[in-house]
Amino acid sequence: MQGEADPNRTVLSVSGADASHFLQGLVTNNVDKIADGLVYAALLTPQGKYLADFMMVALPDGAIGLDVDAGLAQGLAQRLSMYKLRADVQIADSGLFVHRGTDAMPKGGMPDPRHPLLGWRMYSDQPGNALMIDWTALRVAHMIPETGIELVPNESFILETNFEAIGGVDFRKGCYVGQEVTARMKHKTELRKGLAQVDIVDGEAETGDPILSGEKVAGTLLSQSGGRGLAYLRFDRATGPMQAGNATVVRRV
Repeated sequence: MQGEADPNRTVLSVSGADASHFLQGLVTNNVDKIADGLVYAALLTPQGKYLADFMMVALPDGAIGLDVDAGLAQGLAQRLSMYKLRADVQIADSGLFVHRGTDAMPKGGMPDPRHPLLGWRMYSDQPGNALMIDWTALRVAHMIPETGIELVPNESFILETNFEAIGGVDFRKGCYVGQEVTARMKHKTELRKGLAQVDIVDGEAETGDPILSGEKVAGTLLSQSGGRGLAYLRFDRATGPMQAGNATVVRRV
């Protein structure tokens, strides 16, 4: 098998007669779309803030798999259990491994729905190979937010982190937790802050460094690779050359 196994992912299994209906009322994307492949989605707080993002996948045993960052898996399972009430739903670790690659897609693989150049993902009970793929460079090039870096639990709003552009939210699916706030941000306000690509020149800066425009904080530098990065910016301040660490930072437009 080509590609690589990702040790930082866990696949939760959501099973039971009510599993699909249960998730449909909670997550940002349409669960029914898993019939056609992977679906990217998130669980939000009632206030519309990000809690966890994941790929939803139809598992062979009829359950719905949630491919989530391993560090968020336990918390996600606990939060889902809070909503379970009397629904016929069981939540457990599937034990599956997540494989992904950018080479020819193997049998059983599915395209990553966020961007074609992110390649494929596949789920197996075997650990598989470990290859060196620069996923950070791919994410930065295509503005793909990463769990724990651009996407911060209880802080991030998904529409400020490019979630709509990468297919993570469906505005026609009906209600879900945090839907009212997300819809209001979409239809009634103009985003004043959000994720942007930047060039990092004439020096070095670290992830988490504040970006200054003159004496004012314009944002925060996040993922970076090869002199390019992602930053969370206040758009009204992110004009002209800015400073992070000892580097000059310029927003790409």
